[in-house]
Amino acid sequence: MQCHHYDAGRCRSCTLLEVAHPTQVADKERHVRSLLDPVLGPAAGDLAWLPPVVGAEAGFRNKAKMVVTGTAEAPLLGILDARTAPGGPVQGVDLTDCPLYPAPLQAAFGPLAELITRAGLQPYDLTPTRGRVTPKDAARRGELKNLLVTLSPDGELMVRLVLRSQEPVARVRKHLPWLRAALPTLAVLSVNLQPEHKAVLEGDTEIVLTERQTLPMRMDGVTLHLRPQSFFQTNTEVAAALYRQAREWVDEAAPASLWDLYCGVGGFALHCAAPGREVTGIEISAEAVASALTTRDELAAASPDGAAAMAGVRFAAGDATAFALDPSAVPEMVIVNPPRRGIGPDLARWLEASGVRHVLYSSCNAATLARDLAEMPSLRPVRGRLLDMFPHSRHYEVLTLLERA
Repeated sequence: MQCHHYDAGRCRSCTLLEVAHPTQVADKERHVRSLLDPVLGPAAGDLAWLPPVVGAEAGFRNKAKMVVTGTAEAPLLGILDARTAPGGPVQGVDLTDCPLYPAPLQAAFGPLAELITRAGLQPYDLTPTRGRVTPKDAARRGELKNLLVTLSPDGELMVRLVLRSQEPVARVRKHLPWLRAALPTLAVLSVNLQPEHKAVLEGDTEIVLTERQTLPMRMDGVTLHLRPQSFFQTNTEVAAALYRQAREWVDEAAPASLWDLYCGVGGFALHCAAPGREVTGIEISAEAVASALTTRDELAAASPDGAAAMAGVRFAAGDATAFALDPSAVPEMVIVNPPRRGIGPDLARWLEASGVRHVLYSSCNAATLARDLAEMPSLRPVRGRLLDMFPHSRHYEVLTLLERA
């Protein structure tokens, strides 16, 4: 992939851009094996690696997280310029034509910039008052901090404006009819309040300004519903492949009962549901659980087959480890999809002692995956697959099927 921002030194977010994409993927495969093989020892030879899942090199991102700089009259959407002189005014880099963004996402930035101007949303000023560019030292003027945009497979958009306070909300609401006309693909518009003067992308409070509350993400017959603060993988194409692979391995194991821990909006649980299978999804975010329940109910109402598959599916908000450590019954199979920190020793040791026959571990950090596997010696990895979710970076997703020895 060629990027004029990278070539000019304005943005170096794609740290592996100068490495050929096939080489990037091969290096990632070597990396994950170098972490897992020492933990598995002689059993490493029993782990069958499937060919990696590789998607598009460009235009694959379904979301944009844009810092807003400049002025309300001339807003600039992108990132902060790392080349800003110490003590000088903070500069931004316009990334609205970043080649990682597909065309429908790039096309949305123009109307959104005009919304900023029409609503008089002054970008938050990070110009330092004491010689350093940090939130603590910022001038603390202005309102608009970040612009977050998510694109669905059907071309619809969820737009979130991260503001310092609620003061501009009425102005944003006033211009919503204009934005809908200028951006017909808009499905959800919300304001997120982040009043603190620190480097945090968003706050806890969300104000949805549209009638629609969720963005549908349709994949392989399952339409997941994203609410504004829901997590979803950045790469829709590769995420769909991840869920397909998980469903295939779960169906081969044919568990009668299945837990999906750290279930998010229910991607694994809903793809792996089947008639006669009891599926329980646990997620700390109540908003994500609400999204998962919406999808479950839609699937159940869509057809008799959907009703049969969803009959045994339930979701609950709670801590995954706490739920596992106090079970009413032990399932035959568990899916874990933790954040980068992994599942941790308490949950890993519970799985080791539980008698669970199979564990499907989806990891975005192979270092913590290796650490967790060391706590579960009787659950041996038998299949693995790397998914190149984040091209041009060292990050990747890896799906591993564990079987009790």
